[in-house]
Amino acid sequence: MELTQIRLMVSDFPAVYRFYRDVLGLTPQFEAESGPYAKLSPDTGHAAIALQDRAQMAGVLGRLGAAPEGYRALVVLRVDDLDAAHARLTSRGAEFTRDPGPMGERMRVAYLEDPEGNLIELQEWLAPREEEAGGAPA
Repeated sequence: MELTQIRLMVSDFPAVYRFYRDVLGLTPQFEAESGPYAKLSPDTGHAAIALQDRAQMAGVLGRLGAAPEGYRALVVLRVDDLDAAHARLTSRGAEFTRDPGPMGERMRVAYLEDPEGNLIELQEWLAPREEEAGGAPA
């Protein structure tokens, strides 16, 4: 089994697509601003975020026709410099719901939402896990 993507069901496909492409700076696999599907990736790593038009998928799974309530997903993006990422995204129009701050001793995080209200966490790792640094597992 291989995880290929996390797919978000969206109602306003063009707005969400532009947010992930233009504000977050993810690279589309192919241009598809009007949908009904798009896959976007960061510059590094193998993970991807896909967008799926909710109305189109409701034709396949009828229960998706109902409007979602509350947060349905938390998209987590790791960055090397949280303050620089925060400034860059703010300059592109992102509105953060929590500015950069600590999350425990090993991370700093900031939160924002996409146009559909999906929660996005930007995280900067301050201290690597022991096993990543070549030591014993944490």
